[in-house]
Amino acid sequence: MQAWRVHRHGEPHEVMRLEETEPPTPGPDGLLVRVRAANVNFPDALLCRGQYQVRPPLPFTPGVELCGETEDGRRIVATAALPYGGFAEYAVADAATVLPAPEALDDAGAAALTVGYQTAWFALHRRAALRPGETLLVHAAAGGVGSAAVQLGKAAGARVIGVVGGPGKARVAHDLGCDLVVDRRSDDVVEAVRDATAGRGADVVYDPVGGASYAWSAKCVAFEGRIVVVGFASGDVPAPALNHALVKNYAVLGLHWGLYRRHDPDAVRACHTELTRLAADGVVAPLIGDRVALADAARAVQRVADGTTTGRLVVLPGTGTGTGTGTSTGTGARTATGGDTR
Repeated sequence: MQAWRVHRHGEPHEVMRLEETEPPTPGPDGLLVRVRAANVNFPDALLCRGQYQVRPPLPFTPGVELCGETEDGRRIVATAALPYGGFAEYAVADAATVLPAPEALDDAGAAALTVGYQTAWFALHRRAALRPGETLLVHAAAGGVGSAAVQLGKAAGARVIGVVGGPGKARVAHDLGCDLVVDRRSDDVVEAVRDATAGRGADVVYDPVGGASYAWSAKCVAFEGRIVVVGFASGDVPAPALNHALVKNYAVLGLHWGLYRRHDPDAVRACHTELTRLAADGVVAPLIGDRVALADAARAVQRVADGTTTGRLVVLPGTGTGTGTGTSTGTGARTATGGDTR
């Protein structure tokens, strides 16, 4: 079979190599799956760089999230059991994470439903306790993680303000359902949020970016507001001023979705059931920025690492050589094109 493998750490386009290798042999907690689609996540780039909290032994195959087919013919979604990730014709799924693929979504949409949407759901509902009528501020609203938060925020009855970078991103965020879109390149984010909320600020902030985005959030979060820290796509990990949180009376919450799989797997399964229902109702549809062939996976991971994508990039091993530039759509999945995810 063909598989992308990393033999040394570095930039994805430099260290990922497409090789012929034998299909992996699952361990007692793994399940061999034929990969139908594998979503590209920022952690895949961090894995290549050796900067992720999990460091699989070299060589390894990246691709932490996939839609696949089991040997008995079931169509499933799962997270991969590294070192046998999803950027290959066959992967090993962590058996404990295997869930039925939503029938309402094609393979690309199903592959993109798990990590981003589960992260957004747990952040908004378990950590921030988002309530109908509240104002939700979403950074990187046209990106893969941010777009999930926009859709789930609207489904929860919130007013959603999306922060994006550039007019192309702004159009995507409007199409996703944002009530207000703020272009961080041309607008004053803090003033725009204050003006839109009559000075109150955002009740909940969803921040997968860090850096300047977190600084803006602390300035425009409401009384008893909640800032949920999801990641640091900017590469800048902020150091919150806790005295500021005290005097403004807001909370800073962390969200590491992977811990729920270990500590509360029933909650993960219940969330998947809810997401499947929302997909069937047409309320959520993963934003697919591009679908690429297996041969283009290294370029796709590098694009995510460089922050030049909109929505999710999805690798489809069964689509031939590919060019990495197509943007076809499928049932239940949105498609978008445009600039950076930050």
